[in-house]
Amino acid sequence: MTDDDSSDDKYRAPALSKGLDILELLASKANGQTQIDIAKQLGRTTSEIFRMLMVLRQRGYVELNEDDDRYYLTTKMFEVAHRHPPIRRLTSIAGEAMQRLADQVNQSMHLAILHSGKVLVIAQVDCPDNNITSVRLGAHIPLFDTASGRVLAAWMGDDALDRLLAEAEEDADKRQRFVADLPAVQAIGYCENSSLTIEGVRNISVPIFDFSGKVVAACTIPFIRRLSGTSIASADECREQLIAMCTDISRKLGAGALAD
Repeated sequence: MTDDDSSDDKYRAPALSKGLDILELLASKANGQTQIDIAKQLGRTTSEIFRMLMVLRQRGYVELNEDDDRYYLTTKMFEVAHRHPPIRRLTSIAGEAMQRLADQVNQSMHLAILHSGKVLVIAQVDCPDNNITSVRLGAHIPLFDTASGRVLAAWMGDDALDRLLAEAEEDADKRQRFVADLPAVQAIGYCENSSLTIEGVRNISVPIFDFSGKVVAACTIPFIRRLSGTSIASADECREQLIAMCTDISRKLGAGALAD
């Protein structure tokens, strides 16, 4: 046995490994897994898995649906990840820029990512006006009801898009309209449409790319025109400034670096 092998044996943590195996498995299973399924796929006994699942449930990382005896990941993993890169880096870079633009155009805006087949709001800033339209921080929004979802999906490859659509589990008509919109969104580089949930709101959503060219977030202005006369910028002006801001954020995240 080499010194390296000896060192590996010395620092092994079987219980930790089993727990991580379970988390990684459930992260890839949109429809959850039963205790028996988990044990089979990981090559463990059901009693081993049961003990680990109890700890993970107590710590809030997994939950049991008692209707079908399947275990699912909770959002605890997201909450932990949000404290560290890349989400922390993303919100750190985007937050100040979003607030500046919100103040400048007198419109609120939010930043969203994909999570478990839904759009998850990870940052929200309000404008200084008394009358605002905002989305709750931490809100999980049905994918097909959003401009953000269209932006987050438009640049996906076929396999990734199929997995996302399977996770979304929305009705067929909404799914068909959603998929039909994606080519146009990619072609023009943003999504702009009337809100599917609030009358009178026009959503303007722009992608943010990382160093690999992947869309990692969407920044959206739920544009409203105030009859009080306090709307400083038009929808067209808001769109152009939002595109410029997201382009700058993407650059700071390394977008375009691989092409160089």
